[in-house]
Amino acid sequence: MSAMKVDQTGAADPVVVGVDGSEVSAGAARWAAAVAEKYHRPLRIVHAEPYLGRAFSDAAAAIQAAALAGDRQRAEVILADAEKSVHSEFAALEVTTAALPEPADRALPRAGDGAALLVVGCDDVTPAGALLIGSTTLQTVIHAQCPVVAWRGRRSRPTAEPVVVGVGGREFDTALAAAFAFADRFGSPLRAVRAWSGHLPIGDIIVADSADSAGPEAVQRDELAAAVEPWQRRYPGVEVSLVLEPAKPSLALLTHAADAQLVVIASRGRNVLLSSVIGSTGLNLLHHSPVPVMLCRQGRDTATTQKGTP
Repeated sequence: MSAMKVDQTGAADPVVVGVDGSEVSAGAARWAAAVAEKYHRPLRIVHAEPYLGRAFSDAAAAIQAAALAGDRQRAEVILADAEKSVHSEFAALEVTTAALPEPADRALPRAGDGAALLVVGCDDVTPAGALLIGSTTLQTVIHAQCPVVAWRGRRSRPTAEPVVVGVGGREFDTALAAAFAFADRFGSPLRAVRAWSGHLPIGDIIVADSADSAGPEAVQRDELAAAVEPWQRRYPGVEVSLVLEPAKPSLALLTHAADAQLVVIASRGRNVLLSSVIGSTGLNLLHHSPVPVMLCRQGRDTATTQKGTP
């Protein structure tokens, strides 16, 4: 079993969760606490300042300063309440709190630096909102250096229900590693889902695949099995099922999210355009998934890729 990832001081990388006083963020905090406890990691609860816009006059600046002062006081109350709620269920868990002096869309990604996992309560990510004004959740997913869980639903802690992971090519190894590690920790079955078609999508245009179409389903199944096999050997205790879906990736994953506890996918990272395009797998899941979604940066070796860590 791999050693737990630690920072330069010897402390284990924390699970970080953002709170804002809402019921959604309270659920995210309890879920994050359960994960932190299971992986023997500290929990860091953070609160960020609201975005108040630019001040174009001295009067506006004074109003903003007064609003921020009030929000800092409110932040301390929110953080204290969140810590108390977590400790009521996880008395032995090491918990720290921090009020971050910048707006959430910048503060939360930075809070993920050096974290094992960053958890945020998933706000409503509509296609129009994502394209026009963005969202805290979307900005966090795009810019955070660690895996991000957009928490939603009714489960305040992980369960033994299935973990669903989207599988494409080898660039999805990070998602597979995270999904297997999570399923192993919580004793959950893992469902590896690969969406496929005899056509190749280019934007909104569909063109015929010029490759040999002989036995395409068998080829797809072999590729799925090959992608999963190294991780199945590494986690022999995880019950694995392989699923081919003749559908778009987002539809395939949403179908299997219905009876799952978590969906894990690889994200494109800092490419804002690709992460915001209507119809992208990540955006569709953030908008429609009934359960938490974990997005893992492609190609990053984080704590979620190590056996025995989240």
